[in-house]
Amino acid sequence: MTAADLAPQPGTDAPWTEAPWTEAWGQPEAVERLRAAASDPAQLAHAWLITGPPGSGRSTLASAFAAALIADPGNEAAMRQVLAGTHPDLTVLRTEGVIISIRDARALVERSAFAPSLGRYRVIVMEDADRMSERTSNVLLKALEEPPERTVWILCAPSDADLLPTIRSRVRTLRLREPGIDAVARLLVARTGVDPQLAERCARHAQRHIGMAQRLATDERARARRDETLTAALGVRGVGDAVEVAGRIVQLATDDAKALTAERDEAERSALLRTLGIADGAAVPHAVRGQLSALEEEQKRRATRSLRDGIDRVLTDLESMYRDTLMLQFGRRDGLINRELAAELAALAGMWTPARTLTVLDRIRATRANLEQNAAPALALESLLITVVSGRIP
Repeated sequence: MTAADLAPQPGTDAPWTEAPWTEAWGQPEAVERLRAAASDPAQLAHAWLITGPPGSGRSTLASAFAAALIADPGNEAAMRQVLAGTHPDLTVLRTEGVIISIRDARALVERSAFAPSLGRYRVIVMEDADRMSERTSNVLLKALEEPPERTVWILCAPSDADLLPTIRSRVRTLRLREPGIDAVARLLVARTGVDPQLAERCARHAQRHIGMAQRLATDERARARRDETLTAALGVRGVGDAVEVAGRIVQLATDDAKALTAERDEAERSALLRTLGIADGAAVPHAVRGQLSALEEEQKRRATRSLRDGIDRVLTDLESMYRDTLMLQFGRRDGLINRELAAELAALAGMWTPARTLTVLDRIRATRANLEQNAAPALALESLLITVVSGRIP
């Protein structure tokens, strides 16, 4: 969900004074607290940390809060600018790489020192603040501790535990609650017009992650890739299978990442060439090749992160499958995420012991940690699937 999604849709009656909050559904307590802070300086902290599980609407709420802070009530033009991300008093860092670089953090700090040019406040939004290293976090400390009077920082992360204690001590934390599957399904129906049954299935498979649920609902290939991944994992019977399936999963994640980034990459390249006055298909002059190379390097970093995120989604899907298996082993059939695989998972639950299922779940968590330390995805998945086959840590 992007800032542009927050604007009132054609045919709706939402007034622009309410527009920032219309899409921050399912978080009434958070909305009320931020609305009060935006209208009352006595309740406004200079730095905020919005936490919540993936898909809970952290970025959406941060955008809404920024709009309420910057635009005067009733100023439709300013609010449109903020929601579109083009207002001069709004700076948003959306991480395109695997981590937030020190250079990016320093640029935010420099930007935060400027007084607002048009709006009531200058707002700095850092999405994925959990992707900061310790050195990068230290760059922010002084700015968070003593920002200019009319500058407000908004950090977003899954949990406050993902940030250093020194950062946590300088922000006011707002914890979001996870939306229910039925609520996400209703949102999908309203937003995309998909069949309610498909919406419920996608909300369930996405485990209430709004963005992923919307992608599954609107992209049949994404649904097919997920189904193929789980079916392949269930079919692993030996070491040879583990190696083959690990390679297939990495390829599926790579295809998924390419599908997400290819169109955007080409559009960015074409836009840059147009800006430089180079016609489509024309040779690129040597003098501007450096700019094109810089763009390509940035796109490679983004592709690396997209692949890492894709592998992480695969692990989340596998985790949901073996979590369902454990529930069946304890006689629980309600709340299954992968109902469509109930028969296969029931058979697996009968063959395995709960201890073995827990070993696999522990191995999935260890695999995720290894990938965060730059382990090769194929090798990490091979090791995981060998544990699935053997029930032991290799």
